[in-house]
Amino acid sequence: MNAGTIGQAAGLFAVTNIDDIVILALFFAQGAGRRGSALRITLGQYTGFAAILVVAVAAAFGATFLPDSVIPYLGLLPLALGLKAAWQGWRNREDADGEEPARDGGPKALEVAAVTFANGGDNIGVYVPVFATSGMSGTSVYVVVFLILVAVWCLAGRFFATRPLIAKALSRWGHILLPLVLIGLGLVILVEGGAFGL
Repeated sequence: MNAGTIGQAAGLFAVTNIDDIVILALFFAQGAGRRGSALRITLGQYTGFAAILVVAVAAAFGATFLPDSVIPYLGLLPLALGLKAAWQGWRNREDADGEEPARDGGPKALEVAAVTFANGGDNIGVYVPVFATSGMSGTSVYVVVFLILVAVWCLAGRFFATRPLIAKALSRWGHILLPLVLIGLGLVILVEGGAFGL
């Protein structure tokens, strides 16, 4: 593998996915203390990112799965999941006695995958020309580096979610922050993409 290509791939991944660390930290905080949640979040992140790569590689080499006009409407996924999380947070809020709300199983893999894929709609637009000009061997290096860095991103998200100060803030405010971040992300994708004539 060419060291220059590896460095370029790492830099491109970091620049296009920095916001994922925040979202992953919120997911890990939501799943704290819930059996199997870390595995589900990681699996969801990999599934969503693999879907981004499949679409980007296919588009770079001529087989477009998603027309450009559809990409902005991916914002509906995080918007719907944010509204669902807000509803669940409101429904499970502490009762008058201050008891802890009933815990569900935490984030589901498909929910994480949907958010990852929707959030990566703009990444596809960046990756396609890079992959198209890198050829098959260069694209393979990018894909391998990206998949390794997904694991690093998951570890970073979990690390931030388990730092005492951050964990305390996320534990206290995560049920509010996660829906807000997802709803905001969905709206940004919809508006920036010009969905519904916005």
